[in-house]
Amino acid sequence: MRARTRLGIMMFLQYAIWGAWAPVLSAHLDGGLHFSGLQVGVIYALLPLATILAPALGGQVADRWLPSEKVIAYLQLSGGVLLLIASQMTSFTAMFVLMLVYCLLYAPTLAITNSIAMINLKDTEKEFGGLRVWGTIGWIAAGWLLTGWRSLGGGLLMNGDTLFLAGIFSIIMGFQAFSLPHTPPKKEGVNPLAWLEAFKLLKGKNFLIFICITFIVSTELEFYYILTAPFLQSDVIGVPSNLTPLVMTIAQLAEIFVMAYLLSRFLKKYGMRNTLAFGALAWPIRYIIFAIGQPSWLVIASLALHGFCYVFFFVAAFIYVDKVAPPDIRASAQSLIAIVALGFGRFLGSLFAGWIKDLFTVDWVTHQVTNWTSTFIVPCVLTILCAAAFILFFREHRPAVPEGVPVESGPPVGELAGTPEESQELPG
Repeated sequence: MRARTRLGIMMFLQYAIWGAWAPVLSAHLDGGLHFSGLQVGVIYALLPLATILAPALGGQVADRWLPSEKVIAYLQLSGGVLLLIASQMTSFTAMFVLMLVYCLLYAPTLAITNSIAMINLKDTEKEFGGLRVWGTIGWIAAGWLLTGWRSLGGGLLMNGDTLFLAGIFSIIMGFQAFSLPHTPPKKEGVNPLAWLEAFKLLKGKNFLIFICITFIVSTELEFYYILTAPFLQSDVIGVPSNLTPLVMTIAQLAEIFVMAYLLSRFLKKYGMRNTLAFGALAWPIRYIIFAIGQPSWLVIASLALHGFCYVFFFVAAFIYVDKVAPPDIRASAQSLIAIVALGFGRFLGSLFAGWIKDLFTVDWVTHQVTNWTSTFIVPCVLTILCAAAFILFFREHRPAVPEGVPVESGPPVGELAGTPEESQELPG
């Protein structure tokens, strides 16, 4: 089997694991196990927390001691077993401990899989995008498979099926990793705190504004990831639980379309600032529709806005950072934006989203009822403020670098630089 094919399977499985549990686990924790909103938020906050710690964990092992493919194999096999066990848990404490350990195992694999791919591709700039898209396809396939599983399962359906399926994918990837191209460790590992070097960029007014807005928007991302599945399955929308995974893949299908056909065209025609502004505006539009909650078909159709929210803001953000950062700290700047968005932003956002849901949930004798309008008004208002602040205060033409730091033009728009070990990716 060709190396490129094996790398494509690796990407497919890497994101199929994540896509099997992340979109719909909240519905199981909320409706099946009756966890509070804050407890659900805590579970979802574990992966962002692990992402912050990842460079000092598996990444250092792969950089210094073991071949990357073996690190992937051991982490995924161990993680798969933990997911299978977690699928049977019903208490919050047990779920918290198992998911914490699992996330600490999974988070490093996000960067290591990128590293294996980029090291073994002949032309990274031309080939990596086409390879990475298999990750999004894997995320979609997991949702479709889970829907098929639930549709055929009937009364025999396992309550923790979303974690069980993720565990199966993880074990398969663990064994598949042994077939990956041999990628020996480097003689010198990457400094896990290298991203701190990019703090000098914050002396630039525009970059500081950009980082602050990115941080706030990333916290509101968790309202989508955590609350969409329970919202769709609520009496307000009424999507059956077996169809929820399939319905939620509308977001990833839109992501592929926007990434492949619209992003480069928008950047070329309207520029970076307007593209980012459009992405920032897509967020409150989606949450306004969620807050109104009717008609149901419009709510479901609005999931496609995720393609614009994610690609036009977060993907474009990584491109912007690559353009404005001086070459000597470009990789560190990529790491900084990843830590801010995927790490601290999503960690705090998970806790915030869970707390807000609890705030607007009434515990009746028979069941809990959430005021979804009030719940989604919160991220709607915050993202409107972010979009307004971005449009009013952010200016692309001012270099976002501190005085005295030499500026060189980055790569052409549309290309992301930075070593894979030092950059993380947001989920689609």
